Parts: sequence; C-alpha cells; structure tokens
Amino acid sequence: MQNDITTSSFGPLRVITSGAFAAALKELVPLYERQHQVSVELAFGSSIGAAHDSIPTRLSQGEKFDVFVLAESALDNFIATGHIKNNSKVNLVSSQIAAAVRQGDPEPDISTLAALKHTLLTVGRVAYSASASGTYLSTELFPQLGIADEMAVKAKKIFSERVGTILMRNEADLGFQQLSELLPIAGIKILGDLAPEAQRSFFFSAGIGSDTQKEVQARHLVEFLSSAEAASHIQKTGLKPVLAKAPWLT
Repeated sequence: MQNDITTSSFGPLRVITSGAFAAALKELVPLYERQHQVSVELAFGSSIGAAHDSIPTRLSQGEKFDVFVLAESALDNFIATGHIKNNSKVNLVSSQIAAAVRQGDPEPDISTLAALKHTLLTVGRVAYSASASGTYLSTELFPQLGIADEMAVKAKKIFSERVGTILMRNEADLGFQQLSELLPIAGIKILGDLAPEAQRSFFFSAGIGSDTQKEVQARHLVEFLSSAEAASHIQKTGLKPVLAKAPWLT
C-alpha cells in the first residue's frame, strides 16, 4: 500500500456504498481509521432509482465522493457516465441472493426451482430490493418462472430500506435481498440461498470518483478493502472476498 495517506488537509475521505457492502464497511472503516489515522465519511444509498438518497439523486444534486462501492453493473454505468474514473474498478466480493421470513412464521421451501415458484405463487406478500438483485428477480427470474404477471401484482420493490425491515413491519411475508443485507436485521429468519437454478451471483466493486482531490488516499482505502487483512471481516457479513489486485498495482 502507498504510505502518504493523511487526510487532515483535505477533509474526510468520502465513501458511498449501496446496501450489500454496507455492513462490511461499517466494520472495516473504524479499523482502517485507527490503523492509519485518517477520517472516512460514509454515506449509503441505492445505486439506481430516484429516491431522495439514491446515488443518482445525490450526484445530480452535486454531491462528490472519493470512493464508490457498488454492484459491478452499477459501477460500470457510473464509469460510462463519467462519475467514476476509468480503469479504477476493483472487484471486492461476490454476493448471493437470499430469502427470509419473520422468525416464527412458516418457512416456505425455496430449495428447488419448482418449490420456489410454488412458494412465490402461494405466499401472501413478497418484497424485493431496488438493486441489482431485485432487477434480476423482476426482469429475469419471475419471467423465467412464468409468473411475471402475478408478481407484478403481489411483489413490491423496496427503495431506501432493507427488505428485512419491511418484513419486521409486517408489510411483507417473504423477502429477497443480498444475504449481507438480510443478516443484520434482528427478528427475521433467513431461509438460505435461492435454488441453484435460480441463483445469481453478483460482484460488488470499488471505484474512484472522477472529481476526487484525494486520489492517493482513495487508492489506499480501496487496496485495504481488497486485501487479505480485510477478507476475514468481510466474510462475517455474508460476502465472499475475491482478493483482486487494483489496476494501478498491475
């Protein structure tokens, strides 16, 4: 890692993440700040949509960030629009979709494609996230199962909140989101990953903001997030580190 990373003369390093990597960042950032005597300011928002706190809305309002951690597809889009530096992407983790219900409720079967379809058609209310995983469910999996019309009526896309929170407010009976976003929610029961035929893995990646004035510091943080040192902390949050090398180090 590079050594000259003090942020005192620049202000905090501003980092924004979508949901799947949020729990990992909340654990890793304090460790990083203690080790390197730097200040990191964390922000959270969905990578798509027009919610008041979504990343597109924040950027449209002129907010600037030094580091982004997003689903790879979303990060690629922000590279294409010029918000993230080209050749700064580093894949950090792979993530899978899981399903959950409230603790104490019946635990429906999602272990096979047929069982998942039956569960989706018979359960009362379904919630899924407004993210890469939710886009996959609504535009690929539900049509693949032949239930897109039914899900358009009974399934709800959740913006700016964790799906587990919706379950705990009794606004849904079955919820789908990245495993790392379901794990922190008390009171829910995670049913496990989707059936292998229905599962989709997603990379979550870091990139450096095009307008950053702290590129050295941003690179150092990304190197830390992709390091073996960070991997054990990341694994505890339900993600699988990939230990990719940053492009500026190759």
